[in-house]
Parts: sequence; structure tokens; C-alpha cells
Amino acid sequence: MFATARRLTLTALAGLPFAVSAALMPLDVEENRLTKAEQALDSVVTRYQPMLDISIERFAKSKAEIPATQIAAREGERLWQQAVRDVQSGHWDDRSLYWGRLALRSAIKQTKPGFAMADWQKNIALTAVETNSRGMANIQFDDDTDIAILVSGFDPFFLDKDISQSNPSGLAALWLDGKTWKANGLKVQVQSVMIPVRFEDFDQGMIESWLAPVFRNSQVSMVTTISMGRDHFDLERFPGRNRSAAAVDNLNHLTGANAQSPVAPQLHQKALNGPEFIEFSLPVEAMQRAEGPWKVIDNHQVTTLEKGQFDADSLYYLQQQTSVEGSGGGYLSNEISYRSLLQRDLHQSTIAVGHIHTPRVKGYDKETEQKIVKQIHAMLTEAALAL
Repeated sequence: MFATARRLTLTALAGLPFAVSAALMPLDVEENRLTKAEQALDSVVTRYQPMLDISIERFAKSKAEIPATQIAAREGERLWQQAVRDVQSGHWDDRSLYWGRLALRSAIKQTKPGFAMADWQKNIALTAVETNSRGMANIQFDDDTDIAILVSGFDPFFLDKDISQSNPSGLAALWLDGKTWKANGLKVQVQSVMIPVRFEDFDQGMIESWLAPVFRNSQVSMVTTISMGRDHFDLERFPGRNRSAAAVDNLNHLTGANAQSPVAPQLHQKALNGPEFIEFSLPVEAMQRAEGPWKVIDNHQVTTLEKGQFDADSLYYLQQQTSVEGSGGGYLSNEISYRSLLQRDLHQSTIAVGHIHTPRVKGYDKETEQKIVKQIHAMLTEAALAL
């Protein structure tokens, strides 16, 4: 897709007083998948191309660092808002946002604005695109909201196995963002963010930066992280500290961890400090009452070096154990849950916090993903009534 996106952008920018160069900043592994993605998913990948051409034109005309960064942030926000509108108006597909973000990042890397912009300055602009196109700069609840719920979804992942892969957790985040409804006479509102499938972002403190203010200021009633998982819905009761999945992230990075040698994640170049296991605080029984095609399982299963795989009855039975897999596994789904709960405990918060694993889908399955999203909505409604 990137080659075509570049042609489209160059066509849109023809004759204007700025330069586009393919040699300014190298593309990363995610961005380099754009060509293959467009060949397989042309209409999905290029859905936002006309808007992106306007975005990069505005960026290219900028004359100083601050305006350039402001433009990048604004265009990232426009991309997020358009994706939310699209999904909520019937375009049941999370993938257009993912590929559109990568196209915008790629174009910014290759565009010379109207001043001498150093790589470090351009990286600030790229960070602004990332933050704003993931909904992280637009978390605001209505003043009359009674029950505020913050949710997160994930980007598509394992794209080298299936370039068409969707992620129903990301679709749910887009469909739910800003939505309001009544539960027993109370106004419920959801705000959403989208999380990258990249170890480095977690190690640099993305989750902590997002959630620390939420818990410090008690801004919400519930925090629910969501990812794609197994055959049914799983509520992951005991997230574990360590990474153990021998699986790449979206940059094809490995942690070196495996089931025999789990490793602690990082936080600002130090090992993340916390207990081996934490327990969630979701209103389980209420969420299990939600109607839908799938079971909602209260998942107690964990794996430790000392005892192997077993169902833990409580944190007491996990004392003196070394985590290999939490209830959410040994990958980033487990880790976002662990980091979220660790922040809750560090801030001594009583906010309900926990993780939902959705049923998995192969590639993209519109009908199944619609049903998944609707059941998540029902689960959140039941949870709101129980808070």
C-alpha cells in the first residue's frame, strides 16, 4: 500500500512548494507491510487516503516545529474521529484505522516540511499522531454521566500470518467510544482508546501514562481492557507479572521469554516492580448474566514455574509462586491487565478494573464481530448496574 499511498500523495501535492522524499526516515516493520496490505485489502487500506492526502499537505506547508507538531496531532485526531464515526454508522471494520495510521506515519516520515526538521523533531510529530489517532487525547466524559467506563482495544496483530486479520477488541473500542445509554435510570458513558501490539510501547510506560491520572483522580467507575482470545469470553481473574509467550509483536520483536524462562516486563528501563499475580475487581456475576452467543467464563487458570498449570482459588494459593502465565496468558493481553491493576493498587483505588478476552476470529468476520461487540455492550450494561 505504501507505494500507492506515496503515488496518491505525490499526485495530490504536485506543483506545491514543498518536497516529498522517500529517503528522509526509514519505515519500520509495520509501515513496510502497507504494500502487501493494499494488494490484499485495497478498499480497507486506502479508505482514508483522500483525508490523509490533505493531512500531509497541511504538514508539508508547516514552517516551524510547533505548528508541524500541532498539525500532526490534529490530523491524528481527525483520523480517530472518522474511524469512530465510520464504525458507529455501519462500517464494521477496525482495520481501516490501523492501516490509515500507518499510512499517515509513513507519509510524514517521507515529507519535508517548509523548514529544516530534524529527525528528533519529526519523532515528536509522529508521537502526536500515535497518541491522538488512538483516542488518548480525547478522553472526556459528559458532566451528567453517572457511570463512566474506560475501555481499551488492541490493533490487529500476527499480520505476517494473515494480513487480513481484524481484532474484535479494537472494533468494540471504536463502536463504544462516546456512547451513552441508560442503566436503571443512570447515564452510562464509555470512552475508548486503542493500544498498539508493541512491547516497546509497554516498556516505555504507555499504560502507566494513560491510567495513572485516571486512578489518581478517580475519574471513572470502571476500567475494562479488552483483547482477542479464545473460544468464548474470558474474564481474566489473576493476571501475572511475567512475559512468557514466545511470539513476536507487530514490529517482529521478541522478548526472549518462553514458558521455561519467563521474564519481567520493563518500565523505563527497569524491571516492572510488583507481585507475581494480582486479582481483578470486575463484577463477574453481573457480567455473566449478559445475553449473547458465547459463555462468559470467570477464568482462574494460571501457570507457575513451581506448580505448572492449575486453577487458583485465590491469591493465597499463588504466594511463593513465579508467574509464567496469568489468567490472560503470557503476552500483551495479560500484561495490559496486570499493569492496569498494578496502577489501581499503587493509587489505592477502588475502581473496578479487569480484562475481557473476546472469542477469536480468523481474518475478518463481520457478522461474528458484530455479535461480539453487542455482547460486550451487554456485559458492560450488566456491570454498570452492579457498580
